[in-house]
Amino acid sequence: MIREISTERIPIKLWLPDPEEGALTQARNLANLPFAFGHVALMPDCHQGFGMPIGGVVALQNVIIPNAVGVDIGCGMCAVKTTLTQISTPQLKEIMHDIRQAVPLGFKHHNQPQDHGHMPQERNLEQMPIVAREYEKARHQVGTLGGGNHFIEIQKDMANHVWIMIHSGSRNIGKQVADHYNRLAIKLNQQWKSSIPKSAQLAWLPFDSDEGQSYWREMQYCVDFAFANRKLMMDRVIEVMHHHFKGTLNMFPMINIAHNYASRETHFDNKLIVHRKGATLASEGTTGIIPGSQGTHSYIVKGKGNPDSFNSCSHGAGRVMGRKQAQKTLDLKNEIKKLNEKGIIHAIRSKRDLDEASSAYKNIDVVMRNQQDLVEVLAELKPLAVVKG
Repeated sequence: MIREISTERIPIKLWLPDPEEGALTQARNLANLPFAFGHVALMPDCHQGFGMPIGGVVALQNVIIPNAVGVDIGCGMCAVKTTLTQISTPQLKEIMHDIRQAVPLGFKHHNQPQDHGHMPQERNLEQMPIVAREYEKARHQVGTLGGGNHFIEIQKDMANHVWIMIHSGSRNIGKQVADHYNRLAIKLNQQWKSSIPKSAQLAWLPFDSDEGQSYWREMQYCVDFAFANRKLMMDRVIEVMHHHFKGTLNMFPMINIAHNYASRETHFDNKLIVHRKGATLASEGTTGIIPGSQGTHSYIVKGKGNPDSFNSCSHGAGRVMGRKQAQKTLDLKNEIKKLNEKGIIHAIRSKRDLDEASSAYKNIDVVMRNQQDLVEVLAELKPLAVVKG
């Protein structure tokens, strides 16, 4: 931890020296919630979000806040290490072409619904009205990347092993669940004359209420769907890799970890609802993934179980500027040049793509230094080729 702010109802503990003012205001709002427990934790990739800062962790007593999970419920990372140690640029280009054919990107969906077996299993849809409503549409979306900062990346570790890494979430079904329950919470908070101002965007539900339990079930389904989504994409990327390296390629077990969800956990001898929004579980021994930008290294890490962070760490590098600001201010030729000089097959083609340029993100080396008390680095991964949504 770098510093602590003690001016609010509960402290704010920071793993970065200078969060942007908007994120800090949101952290103060969290710290003044009457049901917030202990302290608020801000990870080193922290930046402003909706209601709760991205890279924020808050533990609540018997309360759940849809906006403190966010619209991309269950968004997270998965990664697979391969036995492959040599791959050429022409091979990479062919592989990335085939990945684009195998995995719908951006707003694209599958033309045909995917098999029910690719969807989360053993769930009672009768108790999940929004999931039930969106289920058939979601069958067209499972195994699709989405847009924004979601990516499929081919990487290489320091021992030259090739890795596959995917960042994606719960697609539209997660957004529908998040929006429905946030609207419901706003309506109920108004009826209850909640003391929390609507402008804070932190409408809440009692965890044990019918509404809170309904959101909890649907949120959990979306977390499972996001995992199923990543797994199906990974399976299809692995099929592409096997096609190009017949009989010479094996895979290690997949690592998967989410960074937008709420979880029932015990901290400081209290049973709490821990909300991680753009933050990753880093309990002792937990294997996690911290990606950089498409021009910088990513990391496979092992959690140290730091209680001050509620066993959490950053979910990535974190943005240093908004998407529109990046598109307006960054130099396209310069951003392309930087990636080309590193030999990365990248996704920067026009000014529209600058929202995902490396310069739009914080320095991942600084982010990793700021959380040495949260995680241990197991592997450092260099980007070779990137597909963006």
